[in-house]
Amino acid sequence: MSKDRQITLRFLAEPADQNFGGKVHGGAVMKWIDLAAYACAAGWSGKYCITAYAGGIRFVKPIHVGNIVEVGAKVIYTGRTSMHIGIDVRAGDPKNPERLLTTHCIVIMVAVDDAGIPSEVPQWVPETEQDKQLHQSAIKLMEMRKKIGVEMEAHVNLSEST
Repeated sequence: MSKDRQITLRFLAEPADQNFGGKVHGGAVMKWIDLAAYACAAGWSGKYCITAYAGGIRFVKPIHVGNIVEVGAKVIYTGRTSMHIGIDVRAGDPKNPERLLTTHCIVIMVAVDDAGIPSEVPQWVPETEQDKQLHQSAIKLMEMRKKIGVEMEAHVNLSEST
């Protein structure tokens, strides 16, 4: 059985998604990102998945109420139980086929069994040059997150000792 490694959610941005400035609230965008990451990870792994990390969220352009929104999610790296999902959010006027990048980030999802224990996922192997670049990017970001984690732990330990 072949597994889909990507999914796109499409919908209209609604007035309830609006912030005080009249644009779509960043929190609404983050919710859509999490939904797309879950759908992608569950589709790839065939298991319930939980969000372990969402980072590098870059808000590039605002989304307006009434825009059609496309949240694209793609597996770009798999570990033993985790999947790194690359997310691109695009939006535009529904009367125009052009969709502009508004937000992008990486989300790490972990597959779990019925007891909530991390569970193995199918390995994804990059084949195209673009996929190989995405895969390498995910590895570099992992290394950076580890360094940041060490720094944050040192900071917490210093704060607790004062």
